[in-house]
Amino acid sequence: MSVLTLIAGIPLYSTVQEAAAWAGANGLSGFHTHGWQGQTGYMGGSSHSAAVQAIAPAVVQAIVSTPTSTPTTPTSTTTTTGGGGGTGGRGGY
Repeated sequence: MSVLTLIAGIPLYSTVQEAAAWAGANGLSGFHTHGWQGQTGYMGGSSHSAAVQAIAPAVVQAIVSTPTSTPTTPTSTTTTTGGGGGTGGRGGY
């Protein structure tokens, strides 16, 4: 079957077998259910909090491993040339 959707980054499957396989691969056992678009979906782990905790180390590692860049402050230079306009010797208007 297939993944119906992700809830908090955790796959919600259309079969118990897929949910149980995900649970086993993530050090969990069992499954729990969620309703999604009028149907029952199956998520690995005996509870939602157990499933979230199972992936938390991976999420933390992804955040820690994400390269960051040092922000830079853009610089600009303004150059002015020439003088002001004036009236060109014609007096006032």
